[in-house]
Amino acid sequence: MKHELLAQPAAAVAQLTLDAGESVTCEVGAMIAMTSGLSVETTTRSKGGGGGIMKGLKRMLGGENLFLNHFTANAPDQTLIIGPGMLGDILHHRMTGGTLVVQGSSWLASDTGIDIDATWRGFGKALFSGESMFWVKCSGTGNLFLSSFGAIDAVAVDGEYIVDTGHIVAFEDTLDFKISKAGSSLIGSFLGGEGLVCRFQGQGSLYCQSHNPPSFGKLLGPKLKPR
Repeated sequence: MKHELLAQPAAAVAQLTLDAGESVTCEVGAMIAMTSGLSVETTTRSKGGGGGIMKGLKRMLGGENLFLNHFTANAPDQTLIIGPGMLGDILHHRMTGGTLVVQGSSWLASDTGIDIDATWRGFGKALFSGESMFWVKCSGTGNLFLSSFGAIDAVAVDGEYIVDTGHIVAFEDTLDFKISKAGSSLIGSFLGGEGLVCRFQGQGSLYCQSHNPPSFGKLLGPKLKPR
């Protein structure tokens, strides 16, 4: 499969080119356009029959859809264009083993060799980080496409790195984070507008988004006229 990322970072879409027999699994509703030589199958299972209704329910807890769309090329050089629901960036991550933990709604598409599951990250982290208690867990080998709200910043963490809450897109499971105040004083942290942060530790890849959907919603909400 070949890929090209277009219109980055404000309104990115991914153009995928598949050879005959190749397949890609996408988030439901991600398809923008495609050539006529592609067929689509909607199911709760991974391509080839793995998983099922229980794994689909787990994905829902992680912020994804119950169903998956599998696109398969029936002829050479078939093109599929996909995009996220939110305005922002798309990141291509090549997995060669290991696990990537992804915030709910940021998984966009992946090769059929990548397993999409959910993982529990704890009640305390969910309560204070602005994220879900369940996260999407991607493991295996192949191409993985993630989406964000705003641009994506890739960080190679070696030791400690601090991210404002609500700005996490994904991180390798060799990293973990704890919730702490931004400054030395809790009152000063909140008066300075930073409040709580996610303090990552370990060694691995971390992806952050430049915008925070809850903060954007708070700014936009009062400007909207009531229906």
